[in-house]
Amino acid sequence: MATKAEKIARLEARIPARQKTMLQRAAALQGQSLTEFILSATTAKAKEVIRDYEFIDLNLADQLAFAESLLHPPKPNKKLRQAASRHKAKTDP
Repeated sequence: MATKAEKIARLEARIPARQKTMLQRAAALQGQSLTEFILSATTAKAKEVIRDYEFIDLNLADQLAFAESLLHPPKPNKKLRQAASRHKAKTDP
């Protein structure tokens, strides 16, 4: 929930009456207000989505391959050197 120092913003949604009734029932079953229930459920889902997009979950073989490529990267090939030259020409003053 928001702390006293945080600015409070309003969020509104139009939903079917049956869906609102279901949300109210779920909130009541958990001893929460509708607002508390919606905030806790949507915040948990938002954190899950962000985590899924920001973290890479690798198995052991992939972890080792990733670490190896960082520790011993391949030498730049001709295309990479050309791309670096084009980038430098466009970005250097």
